[in-house]
Amino acid sequence: MLREFAKRENLKIVSIADLIRYRRKTDKLVERASAARIPTTWGPFVAYCYRSVLDGIEHIAMVKGDIGDGKDILVRVHSECLTGDIFGSARCDCGNQLALAMQQIEEAGRGVLVYLRGHEGRGIGLGHKLRAYNLQDDGRDTVEANEELGLPVDSREYGIGAQILRDLGVSTMKLMTNNPAKYSGLKGYGLEVVGRVPLLTPITKHNKRYLETKRAKMGHVYNGVPNLITRNDKPTPQNPSV
Repeated sequence: MLREFAKRENLKIVSIADLIRYRRKTDKLVERASAARIPTTWGPFVAYCYRSVLDGIEHIAMVKGDIGDGKDILVRVHSECLTGDIFGSARCDCGNQLALAMQQIEEAGRGVLVYLRGHEGRGIGLGHKLRAYNLQDDGRDTVEANEELGLPVDSREYGIGAQILRDLGVSTMKLMTNNPAKYSGLKGYGLEVVGRVPLLTPITKHNKRYLETKRAKMGHVYNGVPNLITRNDKPTPQNPSV
């Protein structure tokens, strides 16, 4: 009925989601809350806490070196994964990607890792992610499990991450990712992706199907490797050939 009325009166229909996307591109939605130097396993970084004015969620940017002119900065925009990043879950490659990105930024001497909270399970939340794991144990892949729960396959939005990068002075970046979809998610905020740096971590019997599903159904790229081969049982970060 609404669509018929809009068509009859020659009116445009805008959804709440459209409004949110518009605000994320036009309004300043993050504020820098604090910063401090932090020695890490990989070396010293400066941690910047950013608070979203939309929902109050606090995100963190780990910065190495001087951003300077903001050109060709090595960048990783990492989605929160409690099970992988904190507890070392072998069901995914998140923890290993986080460690490898920090290692490569340290080796480069300049770069930024933005850690986006609220992205658990590609945006479905921790509880739903664990329910999806049960369905995966019953035979579904990660995409099928989300769909059976009536949830989006990937509902992440990267506008907050892009605004954090802009506030830090980044303008062009070499993006550390296996997911080309992040390109479009970070564009439109005065940022430019000038190159992709793959994050290739060990493939194990626990995460092989997950990674294969991301490659086959979600467009992830593993440096042109057509087949995912199990390498070992206990994944440890290693340098990819870039």
